[in-house]
This record gives sequence, structure tokens and C-alpha cells, in this order.
Amino acid sequence: MPCLRLPSKRAIISVDGFPESHAASFALIAYASSYIKCHYPDVFCAALINAQPMGFYAPAQIVTDARVHGVTIRPVCINRSRWDCTLEEIKGTDSHAVRLGMRLVRGLPEQDAAKIAVARGDEPFASIDDMWRRAGVSSASLVKLAEADAFRPSLKLERRDALWAIKALRDEPLPLFAAAADRERAVIAEQQEPDVALRQMTEGANVVEDYGHTGVTLRAHPVSFLREDLILRNIVTCAEATSARDGRWLMTSGLVLVRQKPGSAKGVMFMTIEDETGVANIVVWPSLFEKQRRVVLGSSMMAINGKIQREGGVVHLVAQRMFDLTTDLASLGERDGFRLPSGRGDEFAHGSPGSPDRRERPPAGVKPRDIYVRLCRIRHKGIYPEPETMPSQFPKAREFR
Repeated sequence: MPCLRLPSKRAIISVDGFPESHAASFALIAYASSYIKCHYPDVFCAALINAQPMGFYAPAQIVTDARVHGVTIRPVCINRSRWDCTLEEIKGTDSHAVRLGMRLVRGLPEQDAAKIAVARGDEPFASIDDMWRRAGVSSASLVKLAEADAFRPSLKLERRDALWAIKALRDEPLPLFAAAADRERAVIAEQQEPDVALRQMTEGANVVEDYGHTGVTLRAHPVSFLREDLILRNIVTCAEATSARDGRWLMTSGLVLVRQKPGSAKGVMFMTIEDETGVANIVVWPSLFEKQRRVVLGSSMMAINGKIQREGGVVHLVAQRMFDLTTDLASLGERDGFRLPSGRGDEFAHGSPGSPDRRERPPAGVKPRDIYVRLCRIRHKGIYPEPETMPSQFPKAREFR
């Protein structure tokens, strides 16, 4: 009988060491993340937002989950926010509130945020003009902050009021007024304009602007403004759908958060939608996906008619038909479109490890070598080119011989 030779310990480690070490490191990260989220949800929320772009969900979903678990979220403020999200003590308690950072303001350079924080110091800005002079940032950056509603928490200026005040500024203050302000140690405005009562945005329009300029809103959920119309269409909330009995047919709606189509699911797509009451998980069969591909991939908000399926504590809505409600969502701000920021968990918006690499996708358009332009036979030195010398309308083939 031949002698069986056992593999050495070094060989076992070289073969199985990497998978085991990978599993151990992942387990440690999962345990540490769960512990922090359970005992320090405010720290967990601030850290995730500061680490963006990364992770499965967008900042809007991170903030919503933190608020559900009792974390106080405070908006971006020119007198309190730094570049990153920070923690602020809540008087009379041992807990902390999360102050959103200026990193969420789209288009604002980090250098300008640093200038604002340094110039502010321990003396808050008294007005937009005061901030403009002391911080030395451009009026374009002030516009970004005004569009993000960063002047409202401390200066009590609404978006349109702040934008109106910024219109009176220039890129640099005039030397005469700057010298006078330094001498008097007070803000001396270059122009004295009368007070103007501007028509303010509706609450729905403010929600749209929040998403458009920060990706996060601390106001009401967008779907809540459409609830009355949805009730008239017999569309229930996500909370009602997830609490319905097994086998019930119903229709629910919400913002599309995640679309996933794992390779091991045999073409089945899993979606997550959200409204003001919570989230709902949707199952889309391959046949329905092919019939309604445009609705599935192009909708920011949709309504799903389907059947509730319960297995233990897991509840899914198996879709039978889907409807695009993006136009209803766009009506909130009375504008052409409303683009909901999506996290990296949405494979069809950002891609994922299971989807093809964008760099491997075929380039759009036609390659220059494949373009044929029919040349006219121009007389050259009294001679026309021969037909066989004219270029062919087909690209030259390669011969592998």
C-alpha cells in the first residue's frame, strides 16, 4: 500500500491562509462597525459621511437611519460647520448631535471651507458682508453656501434672501471700505440697499434644492408631499405594505434607493424603495424586467403593483407591474427634473464588483478608422484617379495568414 504523505503546515497556510485571514478581518470589521453603530450611533453617522464616497448607501439614507435611531442631525451652518461632520454636545444630556459639514455642499472647494473656519474663529459672522470680508472667499463660493441653505441656521436668511444679498458683492472688497472697516472694527457696507421682501420658496421646492445642493434634507420626506394624491390612487405606504398579510395584492410607491441584479440570482432584480414611513423590498422577475426595462432603470420614484410574500421575518413585494412617478416627484419644485442622489449600492447608477468594469465597456460612437468618407474624383494634373485606386466603402480587413 503506498504511503500517504500529509501536507506540511506551511503548505496548508499558503493554500488556506488568505481566505481565512480575509474572513477574520471582515468579521472584525463587521463586529466593530455593529458595536459602534449600536452604542455610538452619532459617531457612526458622522464617520460614514466623512468617508464618502464609499459604502452601500448615500448620505441621505445614512442621515435618515441615524434620525430613526434617535440621533439629532443639525444642518450645514456657516458659523458652526467645519469641512467634516462634527459632534456637538446637547445641553443637559450625555449624547451628541451631528453637525453636517461643508463637505456636503456641492461645488464648494475645501480650501474655501478652511478659510471660513479659520476666519470665523471664536467670533461668529454677523452677516454675509462680514463673512465675505473676513474670510476672503469668492462670491461664487458664497452662492454655493446660499444654495445649500447654510445661512439660515445662524443668520436666519432664507435661500433667496441670501442669494439677493450676495448679488451686491464683488470678487474683492474696495480698499477704501476695507480700510474703514478695519479702522472702525465694524462692518461697513459698500452699498446701502432698501429692504426687499422676496417671495420665498415652497417647502417642496426647498426639499428639491436640499437634495440638489447637498444630497440631504432635514425637512419632510419628498413622498410626504404627494401622499394625498397617492391615496386617491389607492397606493399604500411602505409601512402598510410590509405589515400586510402574506399573499395580499396591493400597490405601494417610493423613491428608488437600490437596484441590484446579482449574478447568482438567475436574472432576478432586487430593489429597495423608501417613503416617509420606511422602506420596502421589491422582487422583479426577469420577464417583467425585460418588459419594463425603461421604468426599472430610469425611474427616481415608482409605484409597484404586486403580491406580498412573507418567509419568516423577511417580507418582499413581488412586482407584477411598475409605474414611473418621476414626473410627480419633479412637480415638488416646479422644475424640469428631480434627480435623487443614489449610493453605490445602486449597481445601475454606480456599478459594483459584480457588474462589468466601465473601462471594459465598448467605447461610444465609431472609431475613426471605421469612418468612410466618399472622396470626389478631383482632376489632378489633367488625369482622373483610376477607380481601383479609390478607397473602398468597407474598412480594410485583417488577414491572419
